[in-house]
Amino acid sequence: MEIKEKIKLAIKGLAIILIVLAAVITVKDEVYYQFFYDNDSYEDNIESDEQYYGDSCNVAGIAIRGDIVTYLEDDSEYMQTASEDVEYYIDEAENDGNIKAILVEIDSYGGYPVAGEEIANAIKHSKKPVIALIRGGGLSAAYWIASATDRIFASANSDVGSIGVTMSYVDYAKQNQIEGINYNQLSSGKFKDAGDYDKVLTYEERQLLMRDVNILHENFVRAIAENRNLEIEAVRKLADGSSMLGKMALENGLIDQIGGIYDVSFYIENLINEKAEICW
Repeated sequence: MEIKEKIKLAIKGLAIILIVLAAVITVKDEVYYQFFYDNDSYEDNIESDEQYYGDSCNVAGIAIRGDIVTYLEDDSEYMQTASEDVEYYIDEAENDGNIKAILVEIDSYGGYPVAGEEIANAIKHSKKPVIALIRGGGLSAAYWIASATDRIFASANSDVGSIGVTMSYVDYAKQNQIEGINYNQLSSGKFKDAGDYDKVLTYEERQLLMRDVNILHENFVRAIAENRNLEIEAVRKLADGSSMLGKMALENGLIDQIGGIYDVSFYIENLINEKAEICW
């Protein structure tokens, strides 16, 4: 009799647990439903794709940070900005009737030439004014991007410029030799594995790679001269790969104004004749 009573109590306890659990699931589902359908409905989320920036925004903010690449690498341990993403954001801003200007906030020490060029070209094709704000740094490919905007702001302490190209790398040939590792060259052309980390760079290979470095450097110099409306020889004198702080960058024509986000907002407000509401 005592065992039967215990079984009955156990069944009642299990039933109570199941009821409570069902209530929790119901409440959870209700919260989930309210979050996605009552406050921000699924249909509204779909419509927001057609208008990327909200109705209250009149300035599209686009952040360019970390390494500038053409596409994001899933396994990268470093912060990156992909040119294909930035091109998309610029296009969305172009097609949004509420957006009056675009703010490009830059904090990057460079990246790949093609990625920088792609973003710069997208900026130059924009029919809306594009303003750049360089924060900690706007160097190399990041400066290429900034140069394409209509006006560049930077702090007096910002690192600006670094107009130059590098293909420098470390080779492990001597280390491999010490560890008893041999490099077996099996390639259809003598330059096919030029720049491989596991072999010594030959004189001919160095000349070949430097040829491309010099071509890229000249393209970079010409782009800056054109974008900033500077004499090409003046840019060449600055294009030694070094960077400079904001005040010197202003003196050399690499930026337009010393200032931060408040100065940028004030400038944009005067430009569009209304209060700047920046959406990122």
